[in-house]
Amino acid sequence: MDLLYANDRHGEYPESWYAATAEPLARLPALAGETRADVCVVGAGYTGLSAALHLAEAGLDVVLLEAQRVGFGASGRNGGQLGSGQRADQVKLEKMVGTAPARVLWDLAEDAKRLVKDLIALHGIDCDLRPGVAWTASSDGDVADLHAYARHLAERYDYHAIETHGRESWRAICPSPDYAGGIVDMDAGHLHPLRLALGLARAAERAGVRIHEGSHVRKVLPGTTARVETDGGAVRADQVILAANGYLGGLEPGVAARVMPINNFIVATEPLGARTAEVLTRDIAVADARFVVNYFRLSADGRLLFGGGESYGYRFPRDIRATVSKPMLKVFPSLRDVRLDYAWGGTLGITMTRMPYLARPAPGVLSASGYSGHGLGTAIHAGKLMADAVRGEASGFDTLSAVPARTFPGGAGLRSPLLALAMSWYALRDRLGL
Repeated sequence: MDLLYANDRHGEYPESWYAATAEPLARLPALAGETRADVCVVGAGYTGLSAALHLAEAGLDVVLLEAQRVGFGASGRNGGQLGSGQRADQVKLEKMVGTAPARVLWDLAEDAKRLVKDLIALHGIDCDLRPGVAWTASSDGDVADLHAYARHLAERYDYHAIETHGRESWRAICPSPDYAGGIVDMDAGHLHPLRLALGLARAAERAGVRIHEGSHVRKVLPGTTARVETDGGAVRADQVILAANGYLGGLEPGVAARVMPINNFIVATEPLGARTAEVLTRDIAVADARFVVNYFRLSADGRLLFGGGESYGYRFPRDIRATVSKPMLKVFPSLRDVRLDYAWGGTLGITMTRMPYLARPAPGVLSASGYSGHGLGTAIHAGKLMADAVRGEASGFDTLSAVPARTFPGGAGLRSPLLALAMSWYALRDRLGL
């Protein structure tokens, strides 16, 4: 099954609130015939756009190939949360790689967050960037763990941007009966993800990147001069960057063995007006401590954007609204009468460790993917790290590529069923409060 086309209309953005409130680029021409470039980038999401932009700004000739539209995939559909740190928290990283390497990974993640903010400011990207991302929990024990983690970051990493909240002060921010407290990271942020992707694309075009939409890459042939083939043409390039994440398919089996595509879903309610106070009294984004994470925030026009729900096949559920409304109403039961104006799904890539997977799968080929739900900052930063590596400055890329990356068990045929079994078990644990 080709996930580029399994759940979406060819060449069209999903019917999301993001697509309804963004100004798309004029449709860009598909690649026709053969062309030459210094670097060919595959995939026009955050990773590919960032790589192409940074390479072009350094003076290289770049061709960027996108099978659908710029920002079509997870980059234009996600929860819009720009978080701190890596997807795996620092305590886990200290156990995984050691204290000193964990510190380096924290610093790289801080670079990622700063890079996104700097790019938005430098290129004047109108994407509603706002400060504040919270993590919340439903049990006193999980709240205590979040507070302990905030102390850990302050003591070990000199990070003091986090507020801690118990039940009473958290309810003043988020009156959901489902939560018992949490933490708020005021140096993290939230934004309109599709507008960010389109802004990066406009900046890349101004820098000289040749972007081709509707150009599905069918084959990558590495070599001294690589050849990247689409249905309508080919690019000969000195270097190739793979930036397709959950949509990589069979282009690179070694990467696909370590990065699994899964689906996630979001709804947008009707504008809530004065009822926004039933959701949040501060303009922050929120994610909870469940294994199957719920995440939400208010849009600029006062809608609740809520992500959640479980689906373990590659097809989107027939009724996304019903899938997401179940966890949404558990968190906000007072919204039972509220209309859901938009509902959409997206495909992302996850890894076994929940750390991004950066690799050199062949001579002259670099790949970054597997952001595991933490891709807004990490993907944009990974694109820059690959651009740096192409130019011979590979320290950041090599640091992340050295993080252990396990293959998913079961091979291509059993990966999805085994993941479904594991996710169902963790979802059951969430329901039972274990």
